[in-house]
Amino acid sequence: MLQAFERLSHSHDPIDDYVTLDHDTRKKARIKISTDQGQELGIFMQRGHPLLVGEVLKTECGLLIEVKGKAEEVSTAIATEWMDFSRICYHLGNRHTSLQIGELWVRFKPDHVLEKLAENYGLSINRAAAIFEPENGAYGGHSHSHSHD
Repeated sequence: MLQAFERLSHSHDPIDDYVTLDHDTRKKARIKISTDQGQELGIFMQRGHPLLVGEVLKTECGLLIEVKGKAEEVSTAIATEWMDFSRICYHLGNRHTSLQIGELWVRFKPDHVLEKLAENYGLSINRAAAIFEPENGAYGGHSHSHSHD
């Protein structure tokens, strides 16, 4: 079984394989799975730092395995006005639920109470499979290990 203990924000070297994971699986620090090509892989990462779509795992033997997001059932609340969008983000955020925020849309795991709340603020709801990449939280920070020069 391959084992990965190191994660890279990206790689310029060729990718050897991929793992396609849903959000809940990407949150785990210790995972035993199969890669997209069928190789057994044990992932051992620091707790509290979910795997991110696009990150590259480096195995103990030097293989590079990219993390891909798996489409899963989500609810996307779509606004037409910025004030409605701002208000729903505030109220959903106060419920401490995982949210993915885009331009005039917010995505969360299906929940009829949250959907009704969004509809009460004038947003429409689209339930469909999509890759769920919620914000990491206020103290998770935003960092890159490469230069933007």
